[in-house]
Amino acid sequence: MNKYIYLLIGMIAILGVGVAYKNFGADKNKAAITTGAVKEITIRAQKNKWNWSPEDITVNQGDTVRLTVITEDEYDHGLAIDAYGISQRLPALGTIQAEFVATKAGDFPFYCSVPCGEGMVDGKKRGHFDQVGKIHVTHTMMNGEKMPMGETMKTQ
Repeated sequence: MNKYIYLLIGMIAILGVGVAYKNFGADKNKAAITTGAVKEITIRAQKNKWNWSPEDITVNQGDTVRLTVITEDEYDHGLAIDAYGISQRLPALGTIQAEFVATKAGDFPFYCSVPCGEGMVDGKKRGHFDQVGKIHVTHTMMNGEKMPMGETMKTQ
C-alpha cells in the first residue's frame, strides 16, 4: 500500500479516538467551575516599601477576577501569577489591568516579576524578592456551595 494511505488511516484513527473520548470518556464533573461572579480588586505597590497592598486576597473558585494594579514608585514593577498565566510589566507611576478565572482552588503567590531594587523600610532591608502576596481561592462544589476545608469532592 501507498504510505499516504497508511498516514490517512492513522489520522482517521486518532481523530476517532479523540471524538470517542470526548463523548464517552471525559469526566464531566471535572469541567471548570464558573460562578458568574466578578471580583474587582485593586492592588498597590506602595512607594519604596517593596510590598503589595493588600498582600492577601481571597476569592471563590470559579470567580472572574479583575485586577487593577497601581504602582506609586518611580521605577517599574511587574505582576506575575504563575498559576493563572499572568505576567505583565507595570510601568513607573502606572496602572495595568489583568483578568483571569480562578479555576483552581488553593493558595497561589503573586509577585513582582521585574527586578526593582531594594531599600530600608521601618529599619529592615526589603527588596524585590520580598514583594510577594497570596491569592486564596476557596474550593467551590458544582452547585456553587463552598466545600469545607479538608474534604474532597466525590464523583459518582
